[in-house]
Amino acid sequence: MGDQLIFRGTEGCRSLEAHLVSLGCKRLLLVCGRSLSHTPAGKFFGSLTERTGIEVIRFSGFSPNPDYNDIVDGVKCFRENGCDAVCGAGGGSAMDTAKCIKLFAALSDDRSYTSQQIIPNSIPLIAVPTTAGTGSEATRFAVIYQDGEKISVTDDSGLPEAVLLDPANLAGLPALHRNASMLDALCHAIESLWSVRATDESKEYSRSAVRMIVINMEGYISGGKECSRHMMEAAHTAGKAINITTTTAAHAMSYKLTRLYGIPHGHAAALCLPEVCRYLSENADKCSSGEEHLRSTLGEIPPLLGCESFDTALSFLTELPERLGLVTPQNVTDDDIELLAASVNAERLSNSPVIPDRNDIKEMYTHILRRK
Repeated sequence: MGDQLIFRGTEGCRSLEAHLVSLGCKRLLLVCGRSLSHTPAGKFFGSLTERTGIEVIRFSGFSPNPDYNDIVDGVKCFRENGCDAVCGAGGGSAMDTAKCIKLFAALSDDRSYTSQQIIPNSIPLIAVPTTAGTGSEATRFAVIYQDGEKISVTDDSGLPEAVLLDPANLAGLPALHRNASMLDALCHAIESLWSVRATDESKEYSRSAVRMIVINMEGYISGGKECSRHMMEAAHTAGKAINITTTTAAHAMSYKLTRLYGIPHGHAAALCLPEVCRYLSENADKCSSGEEHLRSTLGEIPPLLGCESFDTALSFLTELPERLGLVTPQNVTDDDIELLAASVNAERLSNSPVIPDRNDIKEMYTHILRRK
């Protein structure tokens, strides 16, 4: 995986513009939501043609959890307009959609893109996050849905070559998105710490991200500019961690919660995280790398969160979504629990140091959704 160009702040906007010009870009496909126009990023792209002659083609035809058909429409838009570069500007949905458009644009359209092997291509891919959470700008993978099923699209050429991190884009973010995306970053950082694919490099990213999130949480929630800058860096750093490790059981359990109850992805992952923490602690003797290894890893979490013990860390993580005004789904049925347990992504479970079975997963969902 190659190095990324990271541009920061107002000066970074000028650097990104110079980069697009240096690429010889003539028609840029801008994948973004309609609300982008209210952000500094929207104003930047809105006047890009006037400043550089680069034509900007907007594509906003995607849903919050991008569907395969959205990507098909995006590829069609890219081709019909003769675009030569792609930029995802927004949250994870915009960036994941942009990645898939870039990766699928070189494939045949005579059959499903997801049935074909990805062919790395040289189409420039740019990412401009306007939330601090998903870290998608730092990863090589994307998540979309096809026929209601979650699909992971992964290739090294899906890693954006250039990224603009400008905290000014966070200023108008609604509290729901601000808080849920922050929780997503926290889950990325903690899950990557215990992932079986963790390396010394990924662990340093994880630790750094958790520290930044905890230190800046209150100031970020209240809209502090400096704390927003640090939170954007934390989310990016957590993204770098999961780009190495991928996510684990908490994320595997989160996707159907979002689909079934319509709660934000970061909120869903945060509901699952403390139960997975508890499960790992109670089953540390089953860790393939040894009980001592897992207990040592779990032992890092409390001080990173500013907690005195593992139990207080679990309480902190359990109470955090509600503290942020995020409501746990109510009136959950036994059928819901069965459906959720059947949906869990086996690939993501395999990254966990202890792999829960179906009954373990049902028990965790029950604790999460029927907690008193």
